[in-house]
Amino acid sequence: MTHVWVRAESRANEDRVGITPDGVATLVRNGMRVTVEDSPRRIIPTEGYRKAGADIAPEGSWPDAPADAIIFGLKELPDDGSALTHRHIMFGHAFKGQPAGQLLLRRFRAGGGTLYDLEYLLDEDGRRLAAFGYWAGYAGAAVSLKCWAAQQQGGVCGPVHAYADKNLLIEDLRARMDATGHPRPHAIVIGAKGRVGSGAADLMTAMGVPVTRWDIEETAHGGPFPEVLAHEIFINAILARPGAPVFVPAEAINPGRALTVIGDVACDPTSDFSPIKVYDRTTTWDAPALRVADDPPLDVMAVDNLPSMLPRESSADYAAQLLPVLARLDDIDAGAWARARAIFRDNLNEV
Repeated sequence: MTHVWVRAESRANEDRVGITPDGVATLVRNGMRVTVEDSPRRIIPTEGYRKAGADIAPEGSWPDAPADAIIFGLKELPDDGSALTHRHIMFGHAFKGQPAGQLLLRRFRAGGGTLYDLEYLLDEDGRRLAAFGYWAGYAGAAVSLKCWAAQQQGGVCGPVHAYADKNLLIEDLRARMDATGHPRPHAIVIGAKGRVGSGAADLMTAMGVPVTRWDIEETAHGGPFPEVLAHEIFINAILARPGAPVFVPAEAINPGRALTVIGDVACDPTSDFSPIKVYDRTTTWDAPALRVADDPPLDVMAVDNLPSMLPRESSADYAAQLLPVLARLDDIDAGAWARARAIFRDNLNEV
């Protein structure tokens, strides 16, 4: 019997989950065993999973799960250096040369476990089967506008928090922008046809911000891209990959630009392939804006768990996309799961 163990997220400000109680009920009907760790922070209460047929385990007990259990979470594991013996489903951020990712791969090699990276669950044509992208873009654009609003009042964006629903986010953001007394800025979104870019553009439009929408056609020449510097806000929705063009070079911090806020929703600054060269570390909920220039100001927003700001909408959306893939875990040696394992093994061999 396939055993799926849904771990509690250990990262601060992470209230999302990759499966709903209805999804658990579907897996149980399909003959799988599901264990869900208790979590006081998860946006969906534990009791809903119990009623759906899941076994309930203590928070953080996954290291003691049966050896054949498949551990399913979203964000990173506790950074304790322990060897990883289980099969894990999660966002590993380990296949683009990231230093933390290399450490994670060494933990898998030490324990003999396997990483099925959610970012690399792909169909036969290489397209992702499930993604949080839309809500990452939506929330990322919102925090970027908060950064802009803070600049207009001579400050730097303060701490951000989660919202019970997107309407509360919109109300808060509109009030902040109106309070500046300034006209709405102009924004450019690169990757506008994808999930991330669509979410970012939708949020901007809802806030009355004019949006220039770019995608592959506009960036195919490889740069440079002076148009980016001519907008007050730039939202990057393009993943860092080999051959990705540079949208914001290091010299962009110099005066002579309209650009004052970069929202790097793709958020991969430690990758050699990052298209934004003016910063080298992610930002946080407590300090979402990293100021990289002062005259005029230039802030980078690079929070790497943006969908958590709208945990209810993002969890429901992602879980619906992922459930058909989870339902095929009883054939983990085939299809998307086999492709994900092959990508893991290729990268493990390079560590």
